[in-house]
Amino acid sequence: MVKELDQDNLSQLIADRKTVVVQYSASWCGNCRIMKPKFKKLASENEDITFIIADAEKFPESRTLATVDNLPTFATFKNGTFVNQTQTNKFDVLKDLVNEVTNN
Repeated sequence: MVKELDQDNLSQLIADRKTVVVQYSASWCGNCRIMKPKFKKLASENEDITFIIADAEKFPESRTLATVDNLPTFATFKNGTFVNQTQTNKFDVLKDLVNEVTNN
């Protein structure tokens, strides 16, 4: 499942779910648009994980949950706690990040 934030409530979604992977992006970001379908593909392969797309410019509160200084940034959370993050446009790097959170 992929949910696109429509309000600045990422912290609540993370608290309510066991495992969450977030793609921080922006509408102007070309690499974010390239990674979005790959992010959705990983979501379809990992149905026990919640995948969320958060616009880093529209939702500043959500942005503070990870260190977002480049886009796209991908962050993982488990049991409400930040686990890891990466800034990438490479599918393999994103896949490794998701595998890391599922194996912990």
